[in-house]
Amino acid sequence: MLKNSSLFISLLFISVSFSQEPTDCINSIVVCGGSNINLDVDGAGTFETTPNACQLVENNSIWFEVNIVTGGTLGFTLTPESNNITEDYDFAVYGPDVTCDNIGNAIRCSTTNPQAANQGNNLTGLSETENDFSEGPGQDGNSFVSWLDVNAGEKYIILINRPIGNSGFSLEWTGTATFPDEPTNEIPDNELLDIEICDVIPPFNDGITVFDLEVNTALILGSQTNTTITYHESESDAIIGENSLTSPYQNAAPNQIIYTRILNSVTGCFIIEEFNLEVIPGPNIAVPTDLIECDDLLDGNGSNGQKVFDLSIKIDEILNGLNPVDYNISFYQNMIDAENDTDELPTLFYNTTAFNQEIYVRVEENSGDFCVSIVPLNLIVNPLPEEISTSLLQCDEDGIPDGFTTFNLSQANEELTGGIPDRTVTYFFSLNDAENNENQLGSASFNNWFNPQTIFARVTNDQSGCFSISQLTLEVSTTSISDFQPTPLCDELGSEDGINTFNLSSVTSEIQDFNNITFPVSYYETYQDALLETNPIGNSYTNINPYSQIIYARVENDNDCYGIAEIQLTVNKLPQLEQDQDLLYCLNEFPDSVINLSGGVVNDDPNNYYYQWSFNGATLDQDEADISINQVGTYKVVVTNTAGCSKDRTFTVEPSNIASIETIEVTDASNNNTITVLVSGEGTYLYAIDDPNGPYQDSNIFENVIAGFHTVYVKDIKNNCGIVDTIVSVVGFPKFFTPNGDSFNERWHVSGTSEQFQPNSKIQIFDRYGKLVSILTPSGPGWDGTYKGQNMPADDYWFFVTLQDGRTFKNHFALK
Repeated sequence: MLKNSSLFISLLFISVSFSQEPTDCINSIVVCGGSNINLDVDGAGTFETTPNACQLVENNSIWFEVNIVTGGTLGFTLTPESNNITEDYDFAVYGPDVTCDNIGNAIRCSTTNPQAANQGNNLTGLSETENDFSEGPGQDGNSFVSWLDVNAGEKYIILINRPIGNSGFSLEWTGTATFPDEPTNEIPDNELLDIEICDVIPPFNDGITVFDLEVNTALILGSQTNTTITYHESESDAIIGENSLTSPYQNAAPNQIIYTRILNSVTGCFIIEEFNLEVIPGPNIAVPTDLIECDDLLDGNGSNGQKVFDLSIKIDEILNGLNPVDYNISFYQNMIDAENDTDELPTLFYNTTAFNQEIYVRVEENSGDFCVSIVPLNLIVNPLPEEISTSLLQCDEDGIPDGFTTFNLSQANEELTGGIPDRTVTYFFSLNDAENNENQLGSASFNNWFNPQTIFARVTNDQSGCFSISQLTLEVSTTSISDFQPTPLCDELGSEDGINTFNLSSVTSEIQDFNNITFPVSYYETYQDALLETNPIGNSYTNINPYSQIIYARVENDNDCYGIAEIQLTVNKLPQLEQDQDLLYCLNEFPDSVINLSGGVVNDDPNNYYYQWSFNGATLDQDEADISINQVGTYKVVVTNTAGCSKDRTFTVEPSNIASIETIEVTDASNNNTITVLVSGEGTYLYAIDDPNGPYQDSNIFENVIAGFHTVYVKDIKNNCGIVDTIVSVVGFPKFFTPNGDSFNERWHVSGTSEQFQPNSKIQIFDRYGKLVSILTPSGPGWDGTYKGQNMPADDYWFFVTLQDGRTFKNHFALK
């Protein structure tokens, strides 16, 4: 049987440059039994086919050399990786026993396009079932031609080409012929070709070092003869057999694949193996945190940024849990010395660069591969705070002039630190306590033992923890200032609660003048605050105790206490007055009527106050508690008590008046007689008709008024200034009259006319035939129903009225 062999080849669009590639016949890949080869190729070499090779033109091509060991039949099936019908592979076979420079004509070829030939797949090759030797191009054929009968010792050359598509392919060899066996990798079981070594070339952290590749050669070769071992950086180089590596070899990457070409120099068969080059990292150490120390005076200079460092205190941190027995740790001023292990530093190292210096730590295995790691270490010297000594002068204000009092030591913090932030100051009796940070004193309230007394201040930089020690001298002053009461304030209008805001800046001027000093003054609510200079109050201060409160003034002489005094703050009450008042005055009563105005003091004798009156903003020559007025306007009285505090009261006197009737509008001789009264005046008015006692109404219009004479009344209700009235005539005509002697309706007359109202009006009466039977005047008694002394019959009669104002009326009435 044929020794089966499959060849897997990927044709990718990756451009790789080689001096030679299997795209040319001369670089053909030798096919060996059991070969599995992967190759990245792209493009075609020099066109070498003859015109009778089914018109094949190289596009993306690869060449194979097939040497026959056992004769028989030779066939193959080429299967593209993609089953897309457009993926097209062609081939040509040359031989037997031809050379690339005299290759001759193809003895088998196929350039059929599977899509054009309407095939069900895109496979191609040499098949036992086919009889033709060539086919194509295009739709001609079915992509398979007859396989070959071959003899032992013959050599054939196969060209495979892909004109269309981009996928790789696999080859399955068929038939009974066999190929030469490929060489083998003789590495013993359980052994690996991978090479792992430490980085031995500085820098030791880049993963690049030197490998001896030949350590694998003997393992791979074993007992084989006629076998050549070469090493290559790429699989393509290994397949083609070029650009072999020399040993020792410096790797290009920390973890790198090396390809081994194992070649039988007789048959030309080869296999490709691969192994890893791995650079073992140095000891897994940590980059240490900065080694930070405070400057000191051990070298005679506490501000030069140099001191002796004990480098050994960082070893445990650097080893990061590693056993120190297994490693050598050394220190160097620079990386070059660390890499070359030269000029090692002592572990007690006096830094040569002030304040900040970087040195290097070398950690090396003391057995095995002697791997090395190097990390930097920063040495930092923090400066000490400036040493500033000062003093505090405190007042002796406890009533006993013995030179002992209470100090607020924190008042010295500003001077002891030079005003620099991020400083903490603590106080101690002795220098030893300050250096050891023991027996700290309370700073807020310290009672001195001596006068003067020196204590020690430890000033610490909060960021670095470095400290210096200064002296603080405490002294007690015997000077003093007098208690003082500044000018009182009056209570505030609208907020009469005994609380007001004092301008302590003006109080300071009064204190300085009173004590004949110019020293600055600060204020406190309690004596203890003043003594310890805690919780000062601002220059604008609102008292918290109504009407009377004591605060404390502290006088400083060059930041030393000169004296503390009580300051009596007083808020005086305002006069208590009745509320403002609104009044009314009847103008029609001027000048007889007057109004009394009062200053309105409550809960006290009005004679205890001063009064100043004004009218419409003009001052009046009045200083009594009460005055009388008879003019409308605005009156104000300012009432002042004996403390000089004033409050005012306002009177608003508004006018009222009886009404002035401007006109009367009458609608009469109608179905709805109305009277409209139009008035003017400062009052508020109601209206009534025919009765001064009312009822009164808001409306100035009266409706459904009967004909005749009426009296209209207008009353002021704003200030009851009086009632005015007037008579109104409403003209009307009776519908009938009955001159029968019963004293009712004996005469017919026009209502609303008289000698005073429409006296010149003319009234004519006609019978139904138009005969004038009577002429009436407004002042006459009316018609009695006779004509020339004779009674007129009961009937309808007509009248025609011409009023004095020009209006005329014509209608009829009944005589019954």
